[in-house]
Amino acid sequence: MKFKYKSIIALGLFAGGLWSCSTDFLDVTPPSEIAGDQVWTDGALSEAFVTGIYQGLQQGGFSEQMLASLSDEAVFTHTGRNINTVNEGSLSPSNLGWVDDTYGWSPMYTRIRATNIAIQNLKNVATFTDQTLKDRILGEAYFLRAYYYQQLVRYYGSVPLIKKVYDLNEDYSIERNTFDDCIKSIVSDADSAALLLDGKSAVKGRASKVAALALKSRVLLYAASDLHDIPTAKTKSTLIAGFANPEFLGYVSGDRAARWTAAQAAAKAVIDGGNGGYKLNLTAPETAAQGRINYTSMAMAGYSNDKTLDPTGGNEIIFGRFFTASLTADGARQTGLNNGPNGYHNWAGNTPIGLLVDDYEMMDGTPFSWTNPTEKANPYVNRDPRFYATVMYDGANWKPRNKISGNVDPANQIQTGAYDLLDDKGALFNRKGLDTRSSSIEDWNGSRTGYYMRKFIDPNPDLVDNTDRQNIPWPFFRYTEAVFNYIEASIELGQDAVALSWLNKIRFRAGMPAIKAAGTALRDAYRHERRIEMAYEEQRYHDARRWMIAPTTLGRPLQFVSVIGKFKAGKSMKEPYHYDPTVYDYTYTPVEDKSHENRTWVDKMYFRPFSRDEINRNAKLMQNPGYDK
Repeated sequence: MKFKYKSIIALGLFAGGLWSCSTDFLDVTPPSEIAGDQVWTDGALSEAFVTGIYQGLQQGGFSEQMLASLSDEAVFTHTGRNINTVNEGSLSPSNLGWVDDTYGWSPMYTRIRATNIAIQNLKNVATFTDQTLKDRILGEAYFLRAYYYQQLVRYYGSVPLIKKVYDLNEDYSIERNTFDDCIKSIVSDADSAALLLDGKSAVKGRASKVAALALKSRVLLYAASDLHDIPTAKTKSTLIAGFANPEFLGYVSGDRAARWTAAQAAAKAVIDGGNGGYKLNLTAPETAAQGRINYTSMAMAGYSNDKTLDPTGGNEIIFGRFFTASLTADGARQTGLNNGPNGYHNWAGNTPIGLLVDDYEMMDGTPFSWTNPTEKANPYVNRDPRFYATVMYDGANWKPRNKISGNVDPANQIQTGAYDLLDDKGALFNRKGLDTRSSSIEDWNGSRTGYYMRKFIDPNPDLVDNTDRQNIPWPFFRYTEAVFNYIEASIELGQDAVALSWLNKIRFRAGMPAIKAAGTALRDAYRHERRIEMAYEEQRYHDARRWMIAPTTLGRPLQFVSVIGKFKAGKSMKEPYHYDPTVYDYTYTPVEDKSHENRTWVDKMYFRPFSRDEINRNAKLMQNPGYDK
């Protein structure tokens, strides 16, 4: 067998640039072909091949359409992107809706095939130029195979496990393995990766021992959850109860406590083996201002030029997707453009919905409520500091607008309401905000919800023009996720004290007070904390499903907010408008909307369907429940 040398080198060059890996070894004049056995005895060529497999990670979670918009975190502003197909329960084998390449069936198996090629050849090669390098890239290949299978399993349930390289003219039809088989396989690969990567110097953007442990922790936590404990799942879903092959969806029997124990141990291994994360050693809450800085510093991970932030926030990332300024076409680097306010000539893509905004607690730890007159009158005052680091709302300070939109807003504040103003002749008129869908700057792409995403958008005031690009990394795994995993498993095992201790460490870092709870109340508090802390990080989509709370969370109608500013008696303002509660009486009204997306929940959406084409190609592939018609 021969490999096209140019294909391997191109793959390595492309991924090498993406992942900040050295490409000196590629600075050669290649022949047109090179024998396969030479590829796998040459360290540079082998590394180039494995480096190329990282391309399956794509842009991380920074696609223009984010997974947050398939959950109760956000809604995608623009139409015609097939997101409604998912959120309105219209998924079918012939209509898959929006599918991102980070979990799509064909892209994942394409990368899995590449990992199989690497693992098969690296394990069998008799000689290699550098044994340490061989162990590292073999460990990375095991990690990537485990990661890509993890992506398939958490979206589709069990899948066919393929660990060999098919030859031409073989029978490619294959049955689904059981869910148990898949979990054992992923854990085995993660363990192999951790063993091979142990003691190897961590390389930014590449797998490490702790990354492998973090992957194992996530997989075992999911496996222990309600959705994958079939006796539990059957009590919560008649569709799952009636499925003829529940072994494809979870464990039909066995010791669930043992699964939680395994998940707890895996999470603890990450906690003990990592670098401690970021500021998780506090014994009392930070100030509200510092809590906001802490949260923003973790999101920016040291890649913002905003000098008020802590660059060591990047310690949170265990495994991330990093970007470089030289790759200006990299779509993930335009997250600010994709999601920022239209009044700054941004595109308002994945905007927060009221269901998320309303879940941010008050600073004293009590729930926010629209039925509380004081809170309804000032809904954005005295909230959890993470709210201000995640969401832009009416009146929030933002970047210098004059750098991109002209001198129309010297206050540089988000305007998502409608406000009384006086014209030059003193006549009263009502003006829609600069960041609404009736904006005088751009009137076609504003937020529908009254909010904008702030998390993961570089606050650097010099990054305003929509031609600018940011370099904020995507956190596939961060330390706090492993801590949450440990907390969850501890709660399920009845170890409330240890769970509460770690949960309050996360809250203290954010500037929030300690909670005191036990049993079901502690579980609820934990789930709330995970929702807030991990917003926009591709966690909620999966958490709502594995906890089987999707019918009451993901299935709820969208909630927007209407903001109206009316002059107080004897007060007035002319252009340029700015937020001023001494001049205006502001009213904030939650609005339920079904016109843009009529969200609903049907239980088939716990798992994605296999496409009709895939079923036709592989007659042994049994469809997920609810997609047979």
